[in-house]
Amino acid sequence: MDTRRTLFNLDGRTALVTGGSRGLGLQIAEALGDYGARVLVSARKQAELDAAVAHLRGRGIDADCFAADGANPEGVEALAEAAMDRLGQVDILVNNAGTSWGAPAESHPVEAWDKVFNLNVRGLFLLSQQVARRSMIPRAHGRIINVASIAGLRGNPPGAMKTIAYNSAKGAVVNFTRALAGEWGVHGITVNALAPGFFPSKMSEVLIEKLGEDALMGNAPLRRLGGDEDLKGAALLFASDAGAHITGQVLAVDGGYTAV
Repeated sequence: MDTRRTLFNLDGRTALVTGGSRGLGLQIAEALGDYGARVLVSARKQAELDAAVAHLRGRGIDADCFAADGANPEGVEALAEAAMDRLGQVDILVNNAGTSWGAPAESHPVEAWDKVFNLNVRGLFLLSQQVARRSMIPRAHGRIINVASIAGLRGNPPGAMKTIAYNSAKGAVVNFTRALAGEWGVHGITVNALAPGFFPSKMSEVLIEKLGEDALMGNAPLRRLGGDEDLKGAALLFASDAGAHITGQVLAVDGGYTAV
């Protein structure tokens, strides 16, 4: 077989992308769909999901959606059932749904801490567990891609963000990825994480507006924010046969921000 043009091919594969109605989740859904995968996107708001599906179908992608709250165990189970019903199986799971909260550590509300961890860590674990049980382990095949963050690789400079719960949760996602890869490799499942840097999004817009792009990215080698295409290649690597021998890894996609 000529692998030069098939390593990234996702024809016949299925993908579930959480937080897929906008931002990085939608960018990843585009990439997987453009390379042939059938895509089910999930988020909490039906109207945003409907718009995302229309957008994906406009690109020629076989796309559907299901509204669910990933912080709620019942919502996670309903999403897993819907994915099996609509896709038949799940080859690729992208755990992208997440939330943040800004507050000084000394006064950070415990309710906000729980909100961040319930979605960013517990929900990610529960959905991975559900999908693996229902589809990946029985077939001895699967690709799990967790969307972490460079916030999980380092702390915040003085005077910048005060997001102790978000940083801690994304740090948990990083080591969750490594631990799960160690357990599920025997089942033919790879587990990797993307650690995006600063991309324009609903969560980052306040910080970007406050500091400005030049001040925020001035020390990064590429000196710019991430763009609409910049996460796609890394996601495709982890999702496709090109990444078949990669597991337990965390790839920063940040313009070199964490390298200097």
